[in-house]
Amino acid sequence: MPVFDFSDTPNPKNPSECTYTTFRSNESTASPEKPILLLDNHKRRWKHHSCGIFTNPIKRTSFEFNEEDGTVSADILLIDARFVCLLKWLGENHIPVRLSGENREDGYAVYKIRETAFGGGTKLSAEDGFLQFMIDRLFASSAPTEESEEEEIDETGDDMKLTSLQSITDFMTCAGRTLPDNIRLWARRNLAVARSHEVTPEERRHAQRALSIMMNIQWKHNYFESIDPQAARRILDEELYGMERVKQRIIETIIQINRTHTLPAYGLLLVGPAGTGKSQIAYAVARILKLPWTTLDMSSINDPEQLTGSSRIYSNAKPGIIMEAFSMARESNLVFIINELDKAASGKGNGNPADVLLTLLDNLGFTDNYMECTIPTVGVYPIATANDKSQISAPLMSRFAVIDIPDYTAEEKKIIFSRFALPKVLKRMGLHEGECVVSDAALDAVIETFANTSGIRDLEQAAEHMAANALYQIEVNHVSKVVFDADMVHNLLS
Repeated sequence: MPVFDFSDTPNPKNPSECTYTTFRSNESTASPEKPILLLDNHKRRWKHHSCGIFTNPIKRTSFEFNEEDGTVSADILLIDARFVCLLKWLGENHIPVRLSGENREDGYAVYKIRETAFGGGTKLSAEDGFLQFMIDRLFASSAPTEESEEEEIDETGDDMKLTSLQSITDFMTCAGRTLPDNIRLWARRNLAVARSHEVTPEERRHAQRALSIMMNIQWKHNYFESIDPQAARRILDEELYGMERVKQRIIETIIQINRTHTLPAYGLLLVGPAGTGKSQIAYAVARILKLPWTTLDMSSINDPEQLTGSSRIYSNAKPGIIMEAFSMARESNLVFIINELDKAASGKGNGNPADVLLTLLDNLGFTDNYMECTIPTVGVYPIATANDKSQISAPLMSRFAVIDIPDYTAEEKKIIFSRFALPKVLKRMGLHEGECVVSDAALDAVIETFANTSGIRDLEQAAEHMAANALYQIEVNHVSKVVFDADMVHNLLS
């Protein structure tokens, strides 16, 4: 989502004052046409690859090129607002870099910044690839607000590696403005605790652990790029047979996202018998949205604290499952697949896990007891599954658009077994279709055997059993192929 909001900054003749103009952009990459910054090339045309350091870190006015005839300085004319603090950090620490750029009529357009040898530098986080890490994170972030552009963070720390207080401090210095406001303030408070000698070592450890978790999550905006409905339909057809009504409902959701560029206000609740492909549908939606996914199995959650985490007053305190899901995904936009939502009201501990889910589903923010911070959830898309919606509370039901998943007919099960389940198993076992042949009578026998069961899991297990038996006969009895008839199926599966 390109956002260009130019903020006019004075360009006075006094060199001690700022020479550049900032602009706000949400571009995810840089190019000569859409650079990170623009340097003055009025007096000299700069090389495609040029080395040097940024200077005047207080005002961030220039870059000193290492040229054959000595050091030559060029003013910064224009800069992406996301990168202002990073360039200041590079200048303050005298970190040599190599610029990649292209000379244009309006200046030298820099679209890549790479670290070079650090010599005796003291910033270990930079030596461990911190610069490239920061550039990637900044490109993935939203442009800072005008208010946050004015903020400065003056903090120092000890010399440790990327997961240390030093690297966290450097991250806050370079990218703190791109974090959500409440997380930025939370990080400052926890940095103070982690460095303080007036608190216990346990408190410092918890503060540093929480900071490491929070800073390694990419906190993205809730803008979603358009999704190709035809590509989405292809994914659904690959994953699911039939279910036209279900597929249409999902495509309707995709079209809504394309119109608003935000996630729908309601998640999806898939209700149907066991084995009808509810989880498969959820995975397909995550694939369509190009988002990481995580699962919450409500049947195994008996205490709300499993979701919300435990307080730092305990030595063995840790974040809850929901916060751990953000940490594993390493970004704030993800699909939460909540399995067996109808089991959510059966908590055995202090409180009801279903009540915790309501805060996650409201998109108003989720609070983890260990993190002691409200986690933005505007980029979370919940997809729940259930067998019996009558067991789900009305408040939970109101957070979802309900899709009933019907069981498959006998004819649909035949097609699923012969076209999908059996070929997939044969491929996995290294068998050719001609080595394991299922006659029409055998196919009818398979469907008849599982006529009173719902879903297709039994069919998949039957395909596994028959393929394994065929492989056994081929390897042990040295037959060229196995042709299953009805009697063989009944004997094998009964």
